[in-house]
Amino acid sequence: MFDARLRPYIDPPLTRAGRAIAALGLTANGITLIGFGFGISAVAFIAVGSTLIGALFILLNRLADGLDGAVSRASKPTESGGFLDIVLDFFFYGLLPVGFALADPERNGAAAAFLIASFYANGSAFLAFSTFAEKLGLSTQHQGLKSLYYMAGIAEGFETIVMFLLFCLFPGRFAELAILFGIVCFVSAGARCVNGFIVIRAHEAQLQDKVAIRAGQ
Repeated sequence: MFDARLRPYIDPPLTRAGRAIAALGLTANGITLIGFGFGISAVAFIAVGSTLIGALFILLNRLADGLDGAVSRASKPTESGGFLDIVLDFFFYGLLPVGFALADPERNGAAAAFLIASFYANGSAFLAFSTFAEKLGLSTQHQGLKSLYYMAGIAEGFETIVMFLLFCLFPGRFAELAILFGIVCFVSAGARCVNGFIVIRAHEAQLQDKVAIRAGQ
């Protein structure tokens, strides 16, 4: 919800850092993999109860996620790099609640499962729309220059980071926070489904009208 509003403040320093890193010869894919390693480390520390260290690795993971795109733009963006970035992001999002479930299965297990299900719903709506947007030739740079169509939602990157950090700062409240955020994600998924259907349906109608006009000429 806030990602696009934060772009003007986040992108300039990331762009400068990306150019400096690219000049050193580091690749965007390499940073993506390092960032995923940070994410796995966060899950591992959370699973053994070291949530504050887990929070640090979450921040490192998200920093790497911003830097890999900046490095890619400073060198040569690739579709394979964009694919790796989004896939590992979803891996990390799905794994982090597992860390809390492992730390306290009895108390956190059901809430973690609910949150993961909401991520699945939200991510499915996001990726499905991106697929059809590409097929229909739709594009946007509302969220910055991306490898795929980024459909705005209620629960986006900023909100997810904030909630992940809250989980770590208040691990005893994980279940309540996870259920609350899961509800938000399900609402976001529903809104994306409705909005995506309307946009795709409208674009299909425009294409049909163009075909009809050409047929009548």
